[in-house]
Amino acid sequence: MSNQIIIVGGSHAAISVADNLRKLNFDGAIKIITAESNLPYQRPPLSKAYMSGDMTLDRLHLRPAQWYTDNNIDLILSTCATAIDRGNKQLQLEGGTSVAYDTLVLATGAEARKLPAEMGGALDNVHVMRDLKDADTLMAKMISGKKLVVIGGGYIGLEAAAEASKKGLSVTVLEAAPRILQRVACAETANTFRALHQSHSVKILENVSISKIRDDGNGACNGVVLADGQVIDADIVITGIGIIPNMELAIAAELETDAGIIVNAYGRTNDPDIYACGDVALLPFEEQPTRLESVQNAHDQGAIVASNIVGLNKAYHPEPWFWSDQYDMKLQIAGLNRGYDNVVIRTGKREGSVSHFYFSNGKFIAVDCMNDAATYAMSKRILASGATLTAAMASDQSFVLKSLLS
Repeated sequence: MSNQIIIVGGSHAAISVADNLRKLNFDGAIKIITAESNLPYQRPPLSKAYMSGDMTLDRLHLRPAQWYTDNNIDLILSTCATAIDRGNKQLQLEGGTSVAYDTLVLATGAEARKLPAEMGGALDNVHVMRDLKDADTLMAKMISGKKLVVIGGGYIGLEAAAEASKKGLSVTVLEAAPRILQRVACAETANTFRALHQSHSVKILENVSISKIRDDGNGACNGVVLADGQVIDADIVITGIGIIPNMELAIAAELETDAGIIVNAYGRTNDPDIYACGDVALLPFEEQPTRLESVQNAHDQGAIVASNIVGLNKAYHPEPWFWSDQYDMKLQIAGLNRGYDNVVIRTGKREGSVSHFYFSNGKFIAVDCMNDAATYAMSKRILASGATLTAAMASDQSFVLKSLLS
């Protein structure tokens, strides 16, 4: 096979597609086009190890510069794709140039959701935490003694709060839902992380609505005004209120979209010459359209897309996993807890370790493991194998999880 593959985006998914194409002996041209000026890099560590200083920029890169040369991959940085001409199979770029494709892959990822400007979302010192520039900016501003308000009690917000607290800032987390982690975790896991943050002097306010971010009169924020009139003083505000898939190209090209670019189990859009993968893709999972915002999905779905570009016709069967590092707590998640109706708590063998098992109609569907790597490893294998783990088994400390795999 010898044709031209164009990959839009510098994400984990993009690199996975390119890497796997070469591993599958694809000998055609591969171009990766990304608007960012940096070599493609890992995003999850930005709010964890990178912001804490434990990971340097060179370690953040998904591949070193030489890898692209060695694999004959043309990496085009600082270049925006502006339109897809599906009829002529051309990708238009900023400046009026265009490039032909035989197969196009949209791995455009997502951007952080921001508060509207009329609420103060555009004020100086109001930030999001999504890309390298965000992380570098916040690292420079996170100075001991400063007051930080984090809007949003999801994992990104809590990770940013943890790093700020470790740097000596006074931190307040504001969550509109009745509790933190409302959308992504059970109350038991939320309770664990609330207590963890409070033990590090982070103030968490739940079930609170924001009226606006207050302007100091010079275009910068100096506080957050709640709906009840209370003002939380702030030198810095971080909004962690979710992400928006970057699907403008797809919409303009009249590809099918909804909460993401709609793809089938093979990663194809409604145009057979265009694929999508990673955070931007809305894929069929457990008979429901699903966007999986994880490194695992980006890597594995990218590999499937590469396989199908070369004609292997492989369907994607996700095995989701996620993680979060906060203070000395490592959370590892296997499975997707969507639709759970029962949670079982199981204490780990190490002091302070615990896991929360999710069940739906009696079926084991996911687990949150906190400082409990052994349980995570076993649970992940159980989920992948399809073995039957009941709530009674999970709650029985004497039951050996590994016995389900023998």
